[in-house]
Amino acid sequence: MVVLAASICTKGGKAVISRQFRDMSRTRIESLLASFPKLIPTNTQHTSVETAEVRYVYQPLEDLYILLITNKASNILQDIDTLHLFARVVSDMCRSADEREISKNAFELLGAFDEIVSLGYRENVNLMQVRSVLEMESHEEKIQEIIARNKEAEAKEELKRRAKQLEMQRREQQRRTTGGGGNSYLGGGPTGYSSIPRYEAPEIPTSSTSRLTNTTAPARSPAFKGSGMKLGSKKTKQAELLDALGGDVLDYTNNSEPVPLASVVHNPPVQKVSGRGSLPEVEAESVHIIIKEAISLSLLRDGGVQSMEIKGDMNLQVTDPANAHLRITLATPDSELGGAGLQFKQHPNVAKFVPGQPRVVALKDSSRAFPVGQSLAVLKWRYAGTDESNVPLSINCWPSPSNDGTCEVSIEYELENGHITLYDVVISIPLPDGSYPTVSSHSGDWSLDPSSHSLAWSIPVVSASNESKTGSLIFNVGGVDVGAFFPVEVSFIAQGSLAGVAVASIDKINGDEAPEYSVDAFITADEYLVV
Repeated sequence: MVVLAASICTKGGKAVISRQFRDMSRTRIESLLASFPKLIPTNTQHTSVETAEVRYVYQPLEDLYILLITNKASNILQDIDTLHLFARVVSDMCRSADEREISKNAFELLGAFDEIVSLGYRENVNLMQVRSVLEMESHEEKIQEIIARNKEAEAKEELKRRAKQLEMQRREQQRRTTGGGGNSYLGGGPTGYSSIPRYEAPEIPTSSTSRLTNTTAPARSPAFKGSGMKLGSKKTKQAELLDALGGDVLDYTNNSEPVPLASVVHNPPVQKVSGRGSLPEVEAESVHIIIKEAISLSLLRDGGVQSMEIKGDMNLQVTDPANAHLRITLATPDSELGGAGLQFKQHPNVAKFVPGQPRVVALKDSSRAFPVGQSLAVLKWRYAGTDESNVPLSINCWPSPSNDGTCEVSIEYELENGHITLYDVVISIPLPDGSYPTVSSHSGDWSLDPSSHSLAWSIPVVSASNESKTGSLIFNVGGVDVGAFFPVEVSFIAQGSLAGVAVASIDKINGDEAPEYSVDAFITADEYLVV
């Protein structure tokens, strides 16, 4: 069966509400509804009527009609059963079947219609299931409401107890004041009254409390410790969840044994690299060159490059005026990326590259000198393409669902560009909601990031000169939706240049001895994803 539309219209064919399940224009549905009353035969018990194109299956609803518009190949018996469910939903949600009441509840009715029919096909639901979906009841929400009510009741009881205790102390103070002098305040005076014991708040024997205690505080504490009565709780949401579930929720760290989630909350997750991170510092000479590149890359999970862009710039900083008249000769690129696919843009005062000649960065006017004591962006470049051979770090994430409702995820990386060294590599794999992983093997370190509910796999250094060129991690987690583990996000800072831009030599214009120079070349990952 294919239901094209479900509508409620007047006896004259005016649409009150209508939900189209296939692509139909407003003019088309209004035309079909307007012609429907004219097709109804008189003095007949039939509840369907056909035209050359569609079939109407209808039922009177007081002064209105509720009808389904289907194709002629649809099963009439199933259509009638579906129509009866539509009619029961309308009767359940509206107090009366008049045009005003239908329009008032139009939003809820259209939502119910979508639960019964999806893309023209009947869903296997009944009235109770539709009602339950529309009510949107949540078991977790009910638990939280119960917890909140219990806390509020406890807070009210505590407030009454404190108020009663304060009132008793106030009355005792009045008796002492009116009863005969200051000695009675100290106890055993003429009035015979003795001082009531001072209320001491119980100490909480935890290590965190003992660390927070001020060592310079006076030995005698005030009568009431704390800051007065406060409604609510200072517990974190994580602790409230543990209280509600009895503290049985478990999380996992690098240890093979599970540990309570509460003890993991305080462990900071792996932080993404910011600034230079672990990148070695470069001591600046009188001529200092900074080569900075930023890569934005989107890899497809099945292989291939969706998009790749590299932007770079070269900054020159001269601190000695004697070395300001110079030219920089760039190294010949040894990769295709640094060749014809690279687009260069020079500073307006810097001469363009000569085709077929070595790339030289020098001022157009050789009699002028580069500015001294300030950083000048002398060169910029850009690359955009989808050549997979230019990817610096390949990521292979392979989720394998099992029959027991879990999924084994194998993820591995490999350094493809041997001319660069990566530092502070963090590979973040999203996890299914409510599931926590069991890691069976891994290189590097890993931790859980509670803010994004992901597994953060960190590798300090990835270089072609050691065993960290490749690495892998395998874990099991509940869930069978492979799409839940994407996109995989990668962050790092690298030493070198992806485009192969490097300094071959620096010479003075007048031919004097070449100055000492230093080069700081690094790469940052603006966006590195596997989708």
